[in-house]
Amino acid sequence: MSFDGRLLSGMSVLAAVVEAGSFSRAGEVLGLSASGVSRAISRLEQRLGVRLLDRTTRTLHLTSEGASLYERAAPHLEGIEEAANYVSGAAVTVRGTLRVSLNPLFSRYVLAAKLPLLRARYPHLELTILQQPDVGDLVAEGIDVAVRFGPQPPSTMTSRLLLQTRVLTVAAPDYLVRCGRPTQPQQLTEHNCLQYIDPRSNKPFSWEFHRGTQRLTVATHGHLTTTDPDLMVQACVGGAGVAQVLALSVQHLIASGELVELFPDWPDETYPLFITRPSRRLAPAAVEAFLGFCLEICAEQS
Repeated sequence: MSFDGRLLSGMSVLAAVVEAGSFSRAGEVLGLSASGVSRAISRLEQRLGVRLLDRTTRTLHLTSEGASLYERAAPHLEGIEEAANYVSGAAVTVRGTLRVSLNPLFSRYVLAAKLPLLRARYPHLELTILQQPDVGDLVAEGIDVAVRFGPQPPSTMTSRLLLQTRVLTVAAPDYLVRCGRPTQPQQLTEHNCLQYIDPRSNKPFSWEFHRGTQRLTVATHGHLTTTDPDLMVQACVGGAGVAQVLALSVQHLIASGELVELFPDWPDETYPLFITRPSRRLAPAAVEAFLGFCLEICAEQS
């Protein structure tokens, strides 16, 4: 089968449908009607001789052949688009509005102070910032870029590691005076340990300690379990108990003496922060600019 522009066009439409989640949303991205998108997919299926999408009135699902085609073609389509953007100058013309879903710790402790620099660098870029849990369907929620903590599950999304932040075990000086300072992680079973819920499992994170190749898990319990990291940190500062927290969010409190790191001899547990995007096609230059900016400011944290 010879290659021509119609095949490339059809594959681009397929990628847009997969990444947008519907014919109508793909049409908005491509400047086509939903029926025009549907016809383009039908023509591609006829040309290839296979069914690529299973359609119902409410959902679209890739067939196995469609998934195979998308997985192999998408990286090449992005490369073609990136090259075209560079040649046309689109790669340096950053404008429009991005909907970004940001972990609140990243927003508060990394991005907030850098927003004036972002504005000065890209005066025509507008951000709508949503603070959401580190889970959820970006396409369904209309999100262009997300910054999330934790390992990212395999998907059609594109993820880049921004940074690794240490996991610290901390308590307030007042708590340590009242309850004693544990000298070994195993002694935490005798303390009130504030629990933070993993949004992926809806269960409290396990308490782990890493030192080189050593791994230690301690079964802890406490009188407070929460999904609010600020509440947990402030409760810890107030002397409510011991907490495991991300260094990114408490470095200033340790520096001021409001919190004490309990086990500096177990320094090697870290937690990753990723930036994730569903598709370059939603806003190529703006997405790439914001991604690059986040990589830059996170590099300063190391």
